[in-house]
Amino acid sequence: MLSNDLFLRYQRQVALEEVGESGQLRLSEASVLLIGCGGLGSAAALYLAGAGVGRLVLVDDDTVEVSNLQRQVAYRSGDVASGKSDALRNQLNQLNPEVHIRALNQRISATQLSMEVMMADVVLDCTDNFPSRQAINLACLQQRKPLISAAAIGWLGQFSVFDYTAGDSATACYHCLYPFDDAEQSQRCSDLGVMGPVVGILGNYQALAAIQKLATGRFHLARNQLHLFDGLNMTWQTMNAVRDAHCAHCSNMA
Repeated sequence: MLSNDLFLRYQRQVALEEVGESGQLRLSEASVLLIGCGGLGSAAALYLAGAGVGRLVLVDDDTVEVSNLQRQVAYRSGDVASGKSDALRNQLNQLNPEVHIRALNQRISATQLSMEVMMADVVLDCTDNFPSRQAINLACLQQRKPLISAAAIGWLGQFSVFDYTAGDSATACYHCLYPFDDAEQSQRCSDLGVMGPVVGILGNYQALAAIQKLATGRFHLARNQLHLFDGLNMTWQTMNAVRDAHCAHCSNMA
């Protein structure tokens, strides 16, 4: 059972029929691996910590820059030149000291990535380049862990959930959608610009999907879908994703 203090902290969430006290307890026992502490990751981390996820592992080898503050609103001016994962951990500790947070201010190897994914209940890909996204996707496939992926640039964003837990041969993977691993394909905020709230919306979607999965035991959205957000016109579009029978990542995983 929740203590009186924790019940007061989470009472608005516990009051939801789909969550209740049992769902809140599941959240408190869950572990989330969040890779990338930029605009997506910092937004998602705030809501995950606020919701009472028991353990958060934050991974990012970058430092906070002044130009980040326009959209990475978890940081403060005093965090400039600090490691992002460390600075984000400090902010989250102030928001919710009940959450156990481990910050990895480094670029992790494939071996360590596999280990971190294995220990997580849900993985959030908040990175900004295709090589990292492909590596995370492969690790989640191999460990059969749920992956929540998002990206944003300019006024546009996209969001997808890949539930690999059952090893379902009908489930498309990230590599099915984007079958390339070329750093030149990545579009950078510094080149094209980005609207801050667009990144926040997509990061919040990632947090919402993770909380749904952890508190209720399932994702409350259809599988094999790519959700596209247009922040300039304030519209969402949903596209079906088709599994590639010859995918280099998932074709032999079933």
